[in-house]
Amino acid sequence: MKVSKFNRTSNFGLRVLLAFFLAWPFAQLSAQENVQQSQLKFGRLLRLIDGYYVDSANVEKLTEDAVVHVLSELDPHSTYISKEEVEKMNEPLKGNFEGIGISFNIFKDTLLVTTTIAGGPSEKVGLRAGDRIVEVDGKNVAGIGLKNSDVFDMLRGDKGTEVNLKVSRKSEKDLLAFTIIRDKIPIYSLDASYMLNKNTGYIKLSRFSATTNDEFVDAMKDLKQQGIENLVLDLRGNGGGYLKTAIEISDQFLDNNKLIVYTSGRNDPKRDYDASAKGLFETGKLVVLVDEGSASASEIVSGAVQDWDRGIIIGRRSFGKGLVQKPFFLTDGSMVRLTTAHYYTPSGRCIQKPYEDGVSEYRKDYANRMSNGEMFNADSIHFDTSLKHKTLVNGRSVYGGGGVMPDIFVPLDTSHNYIYLNQLRRKNVVFNYVLDFIDTNRDQLKKDYPEFDQFNRNFTIGDDAVEEIVSRGEKEGVERNDESIAFTKDNLKQELKAFIARDVYSRNDMYKVLNEDDAEISKALEVLDDKKEYEGLLVTNE
Repeated sequence: MKVSKFNRTSNFGLRVLLAFFLAWPFAQLSAQENVQQSQLKFGRLLRLIDGYYVDSANVEKLTEDAVVHVLSELDPHSTYISKEEVEKMNEPLKGNFEGIGISFNIFKDTLLVTTTIAGGPSEKVGLRAGDRIVEVDGKNVAGIGLKNSDVFDMLRGDKGTEVNLKVSRKSEKDLLAFTIIRDKIPIYSLDASYMLNKNTGYIKLSRFSATTNDEFVDAMKDLKQQGIENLVLDLRGNGGGYLKTAIEISDQFLDNNKLIVYTSGRNDPKRDYDASAKGLFETGKLVVLVDEGSASASEIVSGAVQDWDRGIIIGRRSFGKGLVQKPFFLTDGSMVRLTTAHYYTPSGRCIQKPYEDGVSEYRKDYANRMSNGEMFNADSIHFDTSLKHKTLVNGRSVYGGGGVMPDIFVPLDTSHNYIYLNQLRRKNVVFNYVLDFIDTNRDQLKKDYPEFDQFNRNFTIGDDAVEEIVSRGEKEGVERNDESIAFTKDNLKQELKAFIARDVYSRNDMYKVLNEDDAEISKALEVLDDKKEYEGLLVTNE
C-alpha cells in the first residue's frame, strides 16, 4: 500500500512538472505573438494615416513621438536617440572626436579661440588663444550670426581632411592664413589632479568615459611621485557613464576578489563584477565627494567604497540612479537606450530612487529635496528602514532606495547658487567679462605672472570688476540688487579669478582657485588629518 501511494504521488508530481515544461514554450510563444500582433496593428495605423488622413502627416515624426512616449511609460532612463544625435551623444564617452583641437566662444559675433588643445593640430600650426577666425575655407564667418552648431559643422570632420582658416591676431596687421589637418582630439574626463597639501592628492572626474581609467592611472602615477598618502576623489556633479569604467575605477581602491557591483534583471541574469589585484590605491586613506548630481557610475564607485568600509563619503545624498541601460540600434540608425537591469552595491543595496509616479514627478526630485530641507539638513532625509543593509567589514548601517547617503553631510552653499548670480551667469555676463578682460590683458598677465603659482599668490579681483559686471548685467536686463551683491561678491571674485586662470594657464589651475575654500574639501582635509576621527567614522554611524 505504501508503495502504491508513493507511486500515485510521484506520478502526479511528474504530470505537474511535465505540464509546466510543456506550457513554458507556449507562454513564450504567446508573448512573441502579442508583440507581432501589436507590431502589425501599429504598422496598419501608420498606413491608414498615410493613405486616408485628411491632411498631410509626417509619418516619420509620428513614429518617433510614439517611440518616445512608449519608453517614457517604462522608466525615466529608457530613452530614444535620433540618428542625428547618436554620434554627438557618443563623443564624450568615447573620449575623442575628430577636428582641429580648439575651445572657442562666439564673442561679439566673432569666432574667438579661447584655448588650443595641447598637442592638437591647431597648436602645432601656431594657432593661439585670442585669435579670431574670420574665414573658413574661403567663406566669411565674422558678423553673420554664427551659432555653435555652425562652428562644429565647419571645423569638425574626418581625420586627415584639411581646413583652411584666415585669422585676425591683435599683434598682426594682416590676416594670417593657416592650413590645418584634422585629427583625433581627446575629450578629457579628468578635470583636475594636484596635491592639496604635502600628503593629500585631489582628483576630479567629470564623467566615466572610455579613457577615464587611463587618465586616472596617469594622474595617480604623477601624484605618487609627489608623495601622495591620502586621496580626495571628487565625483560631485558626475552624472556617470560606462559601467565598465566605474568598475575599473572602483578596482583601483579595492582588494583582489572583492565584489564591486552586481547587476540583475528579468531577462538579464545576475552578474557579479569583482576587483582584481592591480589597484593603484588599495591602502591609503580615501575620501569620496558626492552630491545630488552624482549619479549612476559615480554611485557604483561611492557605494562600493562605502560598503567595504574602504573610505569616507562626504557631501550630500547622491542622485539615486540604479538602472542599467543597454543601447539597441533601430532600422534607420537611431537608437534606444533600454533599461535591462538594476545594479546593486556589494551589500545588496539598490540605490534607485522611486519612479512609480511617472517621469514628470521623478524629475521634480531636486526641487522636492530643496523644498523639504534635505539640501540643508541631514535630519530632513528619511530612509525606508526595510531597505537597511550593513557594510561588509564593520557592519555600519546603510540604506537602499534612493542614492548613497554620505558618512558626513555638508549642506548646500546657497551663496554659490544665489538667484542674482545665476541670472548674471545665464545672461553670459560673467563669462563675457572674462573673455573681454583676457582679450585685453592676456599678454600682460603672462608677463607679470609667468607661472600660475605667481598669479594665484598675487593677482586679485577688485571691486571695480564687480561693479563692471553689475553694470553689464543691468544692460542685459538683470536688475541691480545691492543685498545680493554684498552676499555673493566674494564668490563672484573667486569665480572670475578661476575663469581667468583657466584661459591663461589651465583647467587644472581653475580648480585650484575654486577649491581654496570649498566646504567639502575643507572637511575632507580635516578628517584625513585626524586619524581617530577617520577610523571612528568607519567603525560606526549609529
